[in-house]
Amino acid sequence: MLKVGLTGGIGAGKSEVSRLLVSYGAVLVDADLIAREVVEPGTPGLAAVVAEFGPEVLTEEGALDRPRLGAVVFADADRLAALNAIVHPLVRDRTAELEAAAGPGAVVVNDVPLLAENGLAPLYDLVIVVDARPETQLDRLVRLRGMTEEDARARMAAQADRGQRLAVADIVIDNDGPREALEPQVRKVWTELAERAAAG
Repeated sequence: MLKVGLTGGIGAGKSEVSRLLVSYGAVLVDADLIAREVVEPGTPGLAAVVAEFGPEVLTEEGALDRPRLGAVVFADADRLAALNAIVHPLVRDRTAELEAAAGPGAVVVNDVPLLAENGLAPLYDLVIVVDARPETQLDRLVRLRGMTEEDARARMAAQADRGQRLAVADIVIDNDGPREALEPQVRKVWTELAERAAAG
């Protein structure tokens, strides 16, 4: 099995790259998706969050009220650390289950938005960074996602900068151009990944 870490700044096009890799045969492990799964209603994860933060972080339906919890943890580093101490081990365990199910010759792509920020590069056989200039990211966030320029800049500033991401990259996919320019690059990377996985 080849364990790949995939990351990129917001608006760089990481989701499109992961979609293409899956279409070629990669097994995708999406950290954000798993982080949501492990705190679904009825899970031990949600029970632990409620025990730590109180029932006021629940909606009337009993689901996690993400905006309310976010308002608590993003204003207080200690509370964020407490949340991460609950969620991160659950995400790690679920990731290990999905990787084990993928089989020995698989290419497992771990979509990890904060890979550079959290020093996670050593967990993977190689790291792919989807790269775009900050101006391109900003344009996409405003034009395609409907964010205000102020909100887009704040989201970008909360992440690692371009240099920090590129410093952990084994493979860089340049996504500064149009979508048509992306596919041939990703296909070439896939060929390399599949060869490495087959070679063990």
